[in-house]
Amino acid sequence: MFTTLKFPIINEEYEQPTGLFINNEFVKAKSGKTFKVITPIDCSHLCDLQEANHEDVDVAVEAASKAFKTWKKLTAGERGEYIRKLADLIDRDSELFAKIESLNNGKSLLCARFDVGLVVKYLRFCAASAESFDGRLINTGSDHMTYTKREPLGVCGQIIPWNFPFMMWSWKIGPAIATGNTVVLKPASATPLSALYAAKLVKEAGIPPGVVNIIPGSGSKCGNAIITHPKIRKVAFTGSTEIGRGVMVGAAENIKKVTLELGGKSPNIVFDDCDIDNTIENIIRGIFFNGGEVCSAGSRLYVQAGIYDTLVAKLKETVEKIKVGNPFDEGVFQGAQTTPDQFQTVMDYIKLGKDEGAKVLTGGERIGEKGYFLRPTILLTENENYRVIKEEIFGPVATLSKFSTIEEVVNMANDSNFGLAAGVHTNDLSKAIDVSNQLEAGTVWINTYNDFHHLVPFGGYKESGVGREMGLEGFDNYTQVKAVNAKLLLKSK
Repeated sequence: MFTTLKFPIINEEYEQPTGLFINNEFVKAKSGKTFKVITPIDCSHLCDLQEANHEDVDVAVEAASKAFKTWKKLTAGERGEYIRKLADLIDRDSELFAKIESLNNGKSLLCARFDVGLVVKYLRFCAASAESFDGRLINTGSDHMTYTKREPLGVCGQIIPWNFPFMMWSWKIGPAIATGNTVVLKPASATPLSALYAAKLVKEAGIPPGVVNIIPGSGSKCGNAIITHPKIRKVAFTGSTEIGRGVMVGAAENIKKVTLELGGKSPNIVFDDCDIDNTIENIIRGIFFNGGEVCSAGSRLYVQAGIYDTLVAKLKETVEKIKVGNPFDEGVFQGAQTTPDQFQTVMDYIKLGKDEGAKVLTGGERIGEKGYFLRPTILLTENENYRVIKEEIFGPVATLSKFSTIEEVVNMANDSNFGLAAGVHTNDLSKAIDVSNQLEAGTVWINTYNDFHHLVPFGGYKESGVGREMGLEGFDNYTQVKAVNAKLLLKSK
């Protein structure tokens, strides 16, 4: 169940799996139905994939349940060795994975290569960390022996988004299988290609059948079946806050453990004493990396009054030099928006911002007639009640507001239902730490932005999510603690 796909411009070909990956085999969906996958680069049809529904979820869960019985009994070192082999194979095919991401998602090769690099590093971290999950001995008296141990949960259902398809694949699968769980994962319908190609490497790495199952399908027919399935003990979801609420409700039917990495509207704060050139680089990476389709995007810019005019002028000049276009063109930084619906949503928000009174500093327009390309956009705003400031746009659009004092900007930054990330730019470390401590965000970047590292946990405050991914904290979501208390039958002499 494969088809030949060709990358544009470079005209290279590869073999893309098109079936559901269940029990280490690519198979047809029970219904026999398929769905179309397009590329946002020019809206052309790429291929048809098998479409999973509740029947396929049942089959995948049964395979994962059977595999769990033996996978959990392997030593942590043995599981780690399998994951290490998988990471090595992905590293071997890293350039191919980057091209698949660019073809299917529309992101630039620059962004896609960053993603794949982090995937390899994170999986190697999971492999190395597998043996570090232990319990503790508790002193409950000389007549007792008491200890704790961490055990896997069982079958984990995982639903990943379309903005970082392969990166999210690794963030979900790595910690789950390292800790002894098995997985049924649904990639986004718009961007399932890298997940299925990676499944091929799961088998090549020798990971036993049923440990990893990849089943593309719709949210209503496949996703909901995963969320409510009685044999799935944990659900991990990355996506919008709105859908995340529904995931929590569905998982409550049989009290599943839940991890949610949801939306954001992150403030990026620029003080008078910043390094302007470095700050502008960070602003651009913060909002225009990955076409702005980043949950942690620094989409609310706050610039202190003393540097406002200088920074705004230089930022406009720099943003207008960003190369937007076909991700396979040399030098492209910003590729296509991934889906037609999201493209239209971003365009609607730009119009809304102008109607609300925001002024377009730069951008705000579509590029070309084919594909979903937008000019990087900055809206100058004077009213914190604008919807373009309050709501997640999820595209290459930032609002920019002026502030005077620390107290003022902290209040503006925290006046949000979201709390995923924030940025602070200043040469005064004491000020940076003080402001960071006041910000209601799961991650604060100082003099950098979107600077992800596999050792650092990532997750949100407030409506931006539940739990953490990456770092050692990411493994907590996939284990449960058992306490063992043994009374010693001591005989007195």
